[in-house]
Amino acid sequence: MGTAPAEVLAFPNIRAIVRDNGTAEVVVAGNSRVVPAGESLQELRSNALALVVGEAQTLQRPVRVQIEDPEGHGELIVHPDNKIESVSYEARAARRRAEAPQATPETVAPAVIDTVPVPAPAPLAGTAEPTTVPAPAAAIDRQPWPSNSVASETISASATPEPRAAVVAGDAPLTRRSLKETSFLVSAPVLEPATQGWRGTLTRLGFRMNPAEEELSEREDIRTVSQHWPGPRTIAVVNRKGGANKTPTVVMLSAILARYSGAATVAWDNNESQGTLGWRTEKGSHDRSVLDLIDASTELLSPSTNAAEIAKFVHHQTADKFDVLRSDENEEGDHEVTAEEVDIAHQVLTRYYRLVVMDSGNTARAANWRRMIDHTNQLVVPVTAIEDRAEAARLTLQTLESRGGHDAELARNAVVIVSESTDAKRSMSGEALKRAKDEAQRIADGFAPFVRAVVRIPYDPALVNGPIRYEALQPATQRAWLAAAAAVAAGF
Repeated sequence: MGTAPAEVLAFPNIRAIVRDNGTAEVVVAGNSRVVPAGESLQELRSNALALVVGEAQTLQRPVRVQIEDPEGHGELIVHPDNKIESVSYEARAARRRAEAPQATPETVAPAVIDTVPVPAPAPLAGTAEPTTVPAPAAAIDRQPWPSNSVASETISASATPEPRAAVVAGDAPLTRRSLKETSFLVSAPVLEPATQGWRGTLTRLGFRMNPAEEELSEREDIRTVSQHWPGPRTIAVVNRKGGANKTPTVVMLSAILARYSGAATVAWDNNESQGTLGWRTEKGSHDRSVLDLIDASTELLSPSTNAAEIAKFVHHQTADKFDVLRSDENEEGDHEVTAEEVDIAHQVLTRYYRLVVMDSGNTARAANWRRMIDHTNQLVVPVTAIEDRAEAARLTLQTLESRGGHDAELARNAVVIVSESTDAKRSMSGEALKRAKDEAQRIADGFAPFVRAVVRIPYDPALVNGPIRYEALQPATQRAWLAAAAAVAAGF
């Protein structure tokens, strides 16, 4: 016979603490034991529970453990045979997602349907009209963590059973509904169990737990970026100031949209001079650029040309699943791409790709820059949290808004992506880090009233130098870029 939860001793006092900085500890009777590191917070939770199971095996009896986590806190009972029971759990108040765009729709938890009062039956002939009898209310205690206790329904003693409707001669005949008015199909999607946090750990141990609010929000962002839209979509990443994070933004948006949507995606370096997109991405087995694609446009637009022929002109990113069309890197060349050539290249790319993400130069008056805007469906303005970069972003939006029409609509519907400054991070002092975050928030707040969405991105050394890879980013940075991509996709 098993031990009832109430019979499990609270001695020794055991606490399992998991922090969002990648560390964890199990404290037994005041003695701290470091939890072995894992590749994720999920592994840390599993490693922490393994230490508690070891303590239960040493004592040869179940033990109580207080769990503390960024998601919430509660109490578990851990048995020597790895069985785990939940005694209580209280989620923390939903934390504000600093990196998430305001425009990303919030995911709403499944609604609880209240009992609907049932009207009293029609009175029998010659009798007084009865009073309305409310349906009995059932109060069920639902806990977010599993428990061995059986929830019971408490029914008011004053409630009376609902009488059956009487059928008497002279009543109107029952009208049958049409089969067209109903369906046996379930329209609402089934909520998948938690995969993150303590809830995810307990789900893998056999307890089906609903996901926390943060996991639901992440799932909604993934659903948004996974959509397919009728017709191609073009994203322009613009800022008149160099060093504003344009190229990393192009790479990150292309990688996330290609990974989750599975749509053919190309990143196009539409720089009037030598762009840096080719330097920050993988190089293919050739040296062709946008000029070569324009020269071969007649062949590429021919109905008889195979779709795989585009691979001769673009450079595939093997890990992140998108292609790159490089700008001309010939140091001796002096060709400037014209507006008509932008039209030709765009026509070719939208035949072979569903998503086109365009990098840009720093001259808003250049012919190729202005024609890029004509083809744009969604404008993205990246900015590092430095005053002159922010001012250049403001002037870029102001220029577009002053032109009116399509340009002004793009400016009003823009997504601004604010990345924390790298300069303050190099000192790694606490005060410098705080100043960097405060400055990023100040700039983000300044843009918010004028555009559709503003997203903040934390500093990540993987974005500073060399080829950019999505998997090289820290988890918090990956999550922030997913939120940014969802904000962009919401504008399609």
